[in-house]
Amino acid sequence: MDMDELLQDMPGSARIPAGCMVRSLLALKLWGIGRPSRIMAETLDEGLALFAGLNVIPKRSTLSEYTARCDTHFTGDFMHRWYQAAAALGLSLGGGQSFDLDFHTIPHHGNQAAKDKHFVSRRSRRQRGILTFLAHDTHARMFSYADCTVRKDRRNDAILQFVHYWKKRTGHPPSELVFDSGLTTYANLAKLQSLGIAFITLRRRHKQLIQALEARPEDEWRRITLTDIGRRYRTPRILEQPITLPGYSDTLRQIAITGLGHDHPTLLITNQMEEAAARLVDRYTRRMITENGISDTIDFFHMDALSAAVPLKITVDVQLTVMASVLYHMLGLRVGQGFDVADPRSINRNLVPTTATVKLTEDEIVVTYPFTAYNPYLMRAKYHRHRQRIPWIGNKTLRVQFA
Repeated sequence: MDMDELLQDMPGSARIPAGCMVRSLLALKLWGIGRPSRIMAETLDEGLALFAGLNVIPKRSTLSEYTARCDTHFTGDFMHRWYQAAAALGLSLGGGQSFDLDFHTIPHHGNQAAKDKHFVSRRSRRQRGILTFLAHDTHARMFSYADCTVRKDRRNDAILQFVHYWKKRTGHPPSELVFDSGLTTYANLAKLQSLGIAFITLRRRHKQLIQALEARPEDEWRRITLTDIGRRYRTPRILEQPITLPGYSDTLRQIAITGLGHDHPTLLITNQMEEAAARLVDRYTRRMITENGISDTIDFFHMDALSAAVPLKITVDVQLTVMASVLYHMLGLRVGQGFDVADPRSINRNLVPTTATVKLTEDEIVVTYPFTAYNPYLMRAKYHRHRQRIPWIGNKTLRVQFA
């Protein structure tokens, strides 16, 4: 993947080309460095500088200024070229079938900014911030889409924007979308149905609805067994019935669930009328577990750090998070041995932060790893047999060896 070719339309300079600047920003994401605290200490890291193709990582003022210049470029043609290049390396980015969708509020700690107030789940309150729409590929366990330009008055249509984007990128709409009740409206559910997209979401509960369910006879409820949830909640009871909702002209399938650890029944609604109920409940409970992984990924990539030592334009920061998520997934797939389903924090902790000796010859970059407990994983992935041409470092060949 030649980053310089991908960044042909991005701003740069003769001294620091666009590829070097973006790789510098991406290196900080991949290394898991918290921008609010100790970023400038890492600018002297020779490994990060070599990754960027520079003698040293640019200072924070340069990084911040650059993101302001390339703001409008990051959500357009560059990201499209990025996904094409990743797919060419063997990662099936266009083959995503099932997505977990959610909003995430990046909080802004100030009163003067012209920002809408949104709910911040971590603080259980509403405060000013930037609402970001995220699409998380269920099977690949990575972010496939992010949009931080969602305004409060247009948040209900963010799901349709994602569908349009995915169809434009891959030629077909996503097969299945799973999300909470507050993500969109019943009218938009009807639009998803017209596009042939399967969905699973929650129905908003109210007192009369709960009372009606609790009054149903016991023999109408049946027990199912789940596979992707903790043992304590593996055998909930369900009650199925067809329903109609305002703004949705067709019939939906409602599955009321008890025994998931909640005080009141959970109400799933879906347009998948023939699918086994256990599979649908299993899929949604897996989403609840995935939410924790999404939250941890956001924390690892320090996406909430608006007030930081290196303030970045939020659109650039979010797209860098998507890029870093993809790269960590590619690393996990190549190493295997359980890392193919690991989150970025686990991959980083076990494989990335290690010292190495780097020697630059006339036509090679030789990286020698010392012995560590996780070297066998890299050796099984045959990194020591792989040769990679690095165009932005004198077109040298990268060679890895182990002490």
